[in-house]
Amino acid sequence: MKIERKKISAQVLDQLKEMIKEGKFPLNEPMPSENELAKLFGVSRAPVREALSVLSASGIIESRQGGRSFVKEVNMADMLGALAIEYIPVEQVFELLEMRMVMETQAAAIAALRREEADLEKMKMALDQFEITLTNPEAVGDLADVNFHKHLIEATKNRFMIQVMENIDDLYRKAIAFSLKKNVGLPEKREQVYQEHMSIFSAIKEQDEERAAKAMRVHLENVTKKLKVNEGEGKKVPL
Repeated sequence: MKIERKKISAQVLDQLKEMIKEGKFPLNEPMPSENELAKLFGVSRAPVREALSVLSASGIIESRQGGRSFVKEVNMADMLGALAIEYIPVEQVFELLEMRMVMETQAAAIAALRREEADLEKMKMALDQFEITLTNPEAVGDLADVNFHKHLIEATKNRFMIQVMENIDDLYRKAIAFSLKKNVGLPEKREQVYQEHMSIFSAIKEQDEERAAKAMRVHLENVTKKLKVNEGEGKKVPL
């Protein structure tokens, strides 16, 4: 099998993305020029120009003021379609959590009243899939987690809630994956997430709307606390 070396422009791109992620290029301040970046990476201008073109096409940077490049400010509310960028400010992840707190807390209560056996079976299947990941210290469990929440929303029978979930599906999945990755190698934390989901499921199964809403609120509050460690000026979340 032939192993191909990675193109220089791809290596420059990776370095620039990492530097943007780390906040090395502040918003509203010009990035280094192509010449400066070429000297920084020890390459010619051509691969630097190619890497910058990819970042511009992806919506990560923009050119202005005489051709200088600037890191764009990302508005997560504009990403309800296909997600084009890999990093968003962590404060906007909290905005997503606020929306989830409002919608999913009430959704859990509604699901407790309207759920059918088919809904319970789907949620239980997602829980079983997540439980399997508890025995694998390297597993993330994001797919099972997302499926549980999606099946819960479907159990509300509310077409608008279901559509909102569909609209933010990609972003939702990546945000949950980021949150769960913080539990990799921490079995007690992973078990806690599983038990929180079980509490929600149990309340919905028993058609206890008040307990279902409370269990969902506790779960999302814990998610928020977990993400607080990433809060900070200019800090971005890799999604």
